[in-house]
Amino acid sequence: MLVNDVVPQKRYSPRVGDRIEVMVPAPPKVTLEAEDIPLVIRHEDEHLAVIEKPYGLVVHPAPGHASGTLVNALLFHLDRLSSIGSDTRPGIVHRLDMDTSGLMLVAKSDEAHRQLAQALARREIRRGYVTAAWGHLDEERFTVDRPIGRDPHHRKRMAVRDDGRRAVTHFKRLERWNSADLLAIRLQTGRTHQVRVHLLSLGHPIVGDPLYAPGWERGFGGSGGRWAEELGRRAGRLFLHAAYLAFEHPITGEKLSYSCELPEPLLSAVEWARATS
Repeated sequence: MLVNDVVPQKRYSPRVGDRIEVMVPAPPKVTLEAEDIPLVIRHEDEHLAVIEKPYGLVVHPAPGHASGTLVNALLFHLDRLSSIGSDTRPGIVHRLDMDTSGLMLVAKSDEAHRQLAQALARREIRRGYVTAAWGHLDEERFTVDRPIGRDPHHRKRMAVRDDGRRAVTHFKRLERWNSADLLAIRLQTGRTHQVRVHLLSLGHPIVGDPLYAPGWERGFGGSGGRWAEELGRRAGRLFLHAAYLAFEHPITGEKLSYSCELPEPLLSAVEWARATS
């Protein structure tokens, strides 16, 4: 950095009229390589694939994750991916957070990618999730329609903001446990961290959410608190799973739908919660 063509001292404070020059290095070039990362493929044809993304797997290369991503796994397991999108996101029609597991749709041909992206924008692709939220929601079925934007105080988080993009999530309670509810979710829109932010805005964040509700279970008192801590320990991760995916094949017109059971340790946590509630 230069200030008025001179390298400033560490204790320098900017003044009105200063000319500040900053050299921004070019982003490092990412070379995508196929990696033999285990992947469950539920459907594959020449145009698209439906896969189950495991918990903890980043979808595409980004700062801090140059390799070991879902894209690297797709390059190994599939014979090709669409070229639409950035160089680091071939075939990616929609994302899942690293901490979210479940079904994802992947495009292999450019034409399929274009049509799937349009179908997603028209809200014709149905995506269903299962989650566990702390506490008890007031209604059995409800919809949250609150805009979401970047949290101005935390760069890794999103928040409900009046100037954000519209976000709509539909919820249905499946089970009521001791200190948490099991919920089915349908996304109408697909904003970053949408389910996590909407539930947090209601005061019922997702069980095991390390970003939005770390240690939340410790806020319960008495036996409910001990139960909550045990549920959090048994879940051991963000309790959010993409369990359902339905769409019309962009080339053949065939109606396709897939469901995906809860993986471990979430499944065992559910069985324990039922038995103790």
